[in-house]
Amino acid sequence: MSDPSLAIETRALTKKFGKQTVVNELYLSVPRGSVFGFLGPNGSGKTTTIRMLLGLASATGGEVNLLGEPMPRQLSGVLPRVGALIEGPGFYPFLSGAANLHRLDTADRYASGATRRRRVAEALDRVGLTNAAGKKVHAYSLGMKQRLGIANALLMPRELIVLDEPTNGLDPQGTREVRHLVRSLTEEGTTVFVSSHLLAEIEQMCTHAAVMRAGNLVAQGSLDELRHAGQTRVRVVTPDVESAERVFRALGLSPGHPEPTAHPGQLLDAEDDYALEAPLGDTLAPDAIVADLVAAGVRVRGFAVERATLEDLFVALTGEGFDVAQ
Repeated sequence: MSDPSLAIETRALTKKFGKQTVVNELYLSVPRGSVFGFLGPNGSGKTTTIRMLLGLASATGGEVNLLGEPMPRQLSGVLPRVGALIEGPGFYPFLSGAANLHRLDTADRYASGATRRRRVAEALDRVGLTNAAGKKVHAYSLGMKQRLGIANALLMPRELIVLDEPTNGLDPQGTREVRHLVRSLTEEGTTVFVSSHLLAEIEQMCTHAAVMRAGNLVAQGSLDELRHAGQTRVRVVTPDVESAERVFRALGLSPGHPEPTAHPGQLLDAEDDYALEAPLGDTLAPDAIVADLVAAGVRVRGFAVERATLEDLFVALTGEGFDVAQ
């Protein structure tokens, strides 16, 4: 029984190529009306998962429900409600952007010919290609082709839009436009599923996210939930680093290696300051730590509680860095 509040739901979804497991027992829950980021390094199984969701590849095991319907059994009824841009757009290079969209729309047996011209013009306008509508696609930049692919996904009203690396090849202005476009789709009730390896784009575009590593789902939830899953650390700046270390250990904290730091306004002949950090659990109050440090004679020149960023969390989960910008 599928959950009606979810646009995408998978249970133990698995894909194997021979003995190699590319996607391993994936449980995805994508809320309706969300912008859901599907994040992971290249090769982590994102595109293979998307292909299984849309019936473009068969699963080795598990279940997929798309818009409340089992896939691929209800493929013909579900796909007209879904728009997608997967693995880059493919167009006739010697036709114009508008002509390509006309042909693609004509191939859609659910699309009305009476409204085709208007819908093509509106889709081109939404992705900022009105002025290039008559230009042949072979003269388009990669970013323009990406936008044309998104325009194709928007030709008909869709309940779900699936975008694989939608900002690939876009300049900063184009990236901002796509980001704004994606967010505007949810105002119409559309769910947007965005695959990306760009952390900054996921943070600025999405309400929810899932993180893949080597075919395994390692985290998912709202962005706020993911941020709170990161480890909180306490940081003190002091010249009395040995005394501070003793206080930390007495409180059950495990300090890392102290790092030299320059304190604002510090005199050239003053004692050196050091930054000492330790993971902070749920039992200690920050003000109690400061009180113990002061009671032990530690000169506290700086104190902060720092929550891990999404980048810190994702690197910890995947063991790899993420691109944070294009």
